[in-house]
Amino acid sequence: MSFDEKLKRMQELKTKALLGGGQERIDRQHDQGKLTARERIEFLLDPNSFQEIDALTSSATDQSNQVIVGDAVVTGWGEINGRKICIFSQDFTVYGGSLGEIVGKKIAKIMDIALKTGTPIIGLNDSGGARIQEGVTALAGYGDIFLRNVRASGVIPQISVILGPCAGGAVYSPSITDFIFMTDKTSQMFITGPDVIQAVTGEQTSAEELGGANSHNSKSGVAHFASSTEQETFEEVRRLISFLPLNNLDSPPLKNSNDPINRENKNLTKIVPDDESVPYDVREVIEEIIDDKNFLEVHELFAQNIVVGFASFDSKTVGIVANQPMYIGGVLDIDSSRKASRFVRFCDSFNIPVVTLVDVPGYLPGLDQEYGGIITHGAKLVYAYAEATVPKITIILRKGFGGAYDAMGSKHLGADINYAWPSATIAVMGAGQAINIVARKEINEAKDKDKMREKLINEYREKLEHPYIAAAEGYIDDIIDPKDTRIKIIEALQLLENKSESLPPKKHGNIPL
Repeated sequence: MSFDEKLKRMQELKTKALLGGGQERIDRQHDQGKLTARERIEFLLDPNSFQEIDALTSSATDQSNQVIVGDAVVTGWGEINGRKICIFSQDFTVYGGSLGEIVGKKIAKIMDIALKTGTPIIGLNDSGGARIQEGVTALAGYGDIFLRNVRASGVIPQISVILGPCAGGAVYSPSITDFIFMTDKTSQMFITGPDVIQAVTGEQTSAEELGGANSHNSKSGVAHFASSTEQETFEEVRRLISFLPLNNLDSPPLKNSNDPINRENKNLTKIVPDDESVPYDVREVIEEIIDDKNFLEVHELFAQNIVVGFASFDSKTVGIVANQPMYIGGVLDIDSSRKASRFVRFCDSFNIPVVTLVDVPGYLPGLDQEYGGIITHGAKLVYAYAEATVPKITIILRKGFGGAYDAMGSKHLGADINYAWPSATIAVMGAGQAINIVARKEINEAKDKDKMREKLINEYREKLEHPYIAAAEGYIDDIIDPKDTRIKIIEALQLLENKSESLPPKKHGNIPL
């Protein structure tokens, strides 16, 4: 065989690989409102940047026993905004994207390359699960992927994009990764499907209700982002990547911003009411102080009493954690503690400073919370802040009460710079609750109980419910004019840019899971 013939054979095989499971199945994929594995890569990555590997592997065959070149996944690397990214994209046109031995090996190989080169890994998931025909070798493929997910955790960013079904053991890999994106109406995640649930428990549900984008973004908290279309999903993935470093030894990229670092925030006193019982949207505070109002919120629909996400100050990425008074008063509960602690730990893993905005009345009381383990889940947030060695800056906007004050990036958990507005109230609990406990006898013995109670509340507020006691103890580094909030945060970040802090030598801590 001549060289030209050999070259022709290679080109024929690669052309065949481009068709996946064949044109008929590609058309069926499009009819369902879904892109193919290769189209997704083209939409997500920079034009002409994708370099495929393992295109000629194969184990799958079609109904006529013709070998399907490339099997059910496309792997390789490319670029997003000029920065290297490793990627795999499951091909639903080949055996429903099912994972067999070859598919598992292909994914494991690109994950190994990502880890060795310090490159983020993105997985585009669209699979019916393990390939039943291959038995234990398919299960082995999942196990190999899980191991690499864990080894890569905290070393390189791992992003999962769910673009079709993701069921059974397949969901564990995305759940170990750092961020999960889902697309409305076309992506689902669940351990057992609707039919199995009905057979075992008698409960009736649909795939969308059970594991759709809305369910996992708003109820379970499994997913972090939801979009209407695949194209919108890819735009959000690219936006997230723009905030993140390539690995744990890298610094986050600089954002393009001309927002003046000395810009005052005169609107803050209009956004935040003086009365601590009046709600406001903390996102308005965030957008007022960050660069260019460019805030990428994470977990937007889940545990809405706390807001987390990425932004920048002076063009440098930060993670923001903020209580949200618009939703159940901004209290901490099980879900918000889980949400914020995982976000803080991600930021700490990847050298991203944490800015915390505090307006918290305490932990949410109730039997459901206690029986659900608020003690353990609430402790996760304490653990995350205490463990984090990245720069930590905290601003108390309005109130910080009880253990929730401690948990929200307090000086006592190792925050570097802590500020408070003059309107801030820091105490064990609010005046009304405190007086009901400490002055119950005095109130009951008074002739005019309401007048006495009001008098004692005002005295309590004057004596204890202000930031100056904390400032006197050094727990607050300075009390600042709200209009200087952005300036103060940037100055603190500049100071802490070369912060160096390490934890005591140990294999790892035992976070209360």
